[in-house]
Amino acid sequence: MTISSSYSQRTHTRRKAMYCQCRARAGRLMMCSAKEVVLLTQALTLASPTTALSRPSNVRPSPDPNRSLVTMTTTNDPLEVDAIFRQKRSLRSKIRKELKNMDPIRRSDEDNAIQSIVLGAPWFKASKSLCAYITCATLREVDTSRIVSEVLSKPIEDEKKLYVPRVEDRNSNMRMLRISNVDDLIENSMHLLEPSLVDSDGKQREDVMELSDPVDLFIIPGLAFDRSGRRLGRSGGYYDLFLKKYQEHTKERKWKHPLLVALSYSLQIIDEGAIAVTSNDVSVDALVTPAGYMPISSAALEMGK
Repeated sequence: MTISSSYSQRTHTRRKAMYCQCRARAGRLMMCSAKEVVLLTQALTLASPTTALSRPSNVRPSPDPNRSLVTMTTTNDPLEVDAIFRQKRSLRSKIRKELKNMDPIRRSDEDNAIQSIVLGAPWFKASKSLCAYITCATLREVDTSRIVSEVLSKPIEDEKKLYVPRVEDRNSNMRMLRISNVDDLIENSMHLLEPSLVDSDGKQREDVMELSDPVDLFIIPGLAFDRSGRRLGRSGGYYDLFLKKYQEHTKERKWKHPLLVALSYSLQIIDEGAIAVTSNDVSVDALVTPAGYMPISSAALEMGK
């Protein structure tokens, strides 16, 4: 069974649209309220355009051989922080409009090209466990249905463990729980398709944060990216917060960091320095676009061979 056919059986297009609009609206409200209050009271950082532009377009220097970090400069100025948020909101509005106007045939072609690249990549084939998002068409995210179906259809000897997001609250808290079938996805009160807390046998689902071994790969959505790995999310902060926690989790256990790969339509790749970042933002190791695999960190370069 493909994930797209499962979706059509489980929920109507209208209800999926309601869920996606609710998810996007919740993220926007969060950006304008509690999140700004918290961030304005912290010592935040802003990317240095001069440093970013001086680097090669495909590699960022990294103090950690497994992860790359965006170069930052410290700022405590609330006006500067507010400017960052305004710049992000403006960029989000621009990219959303471009995605809305994207030709459907071009979108389908790019979806297929991106997923084919992922499925054929050595880092995907070598992974034994991964976290991936479930696509929401109304949010105009790059499709992951083929990727999810491929993982879930693997025979036991080639099995990959798949963990997908479950939103816990409106405070950017999210979990990654294991599913073994698309029927494990249920619709919550916000019309969000996500894994239930227990499986069909009544057992608690595996939680990524409670595993005895690390996951190998994260497949991440986003609204815009640059070639240094900076990522613009949809303002909810769910992925940034979760990835921060998981990075600390792996560091404490002295595990190898998972590869963070974002999927991006061609129009979502923007000019270097256009994405303003704070210390709360997590950059990615690599991008997959219709043009191919774009490694950024040293780990991504090595795993792309």
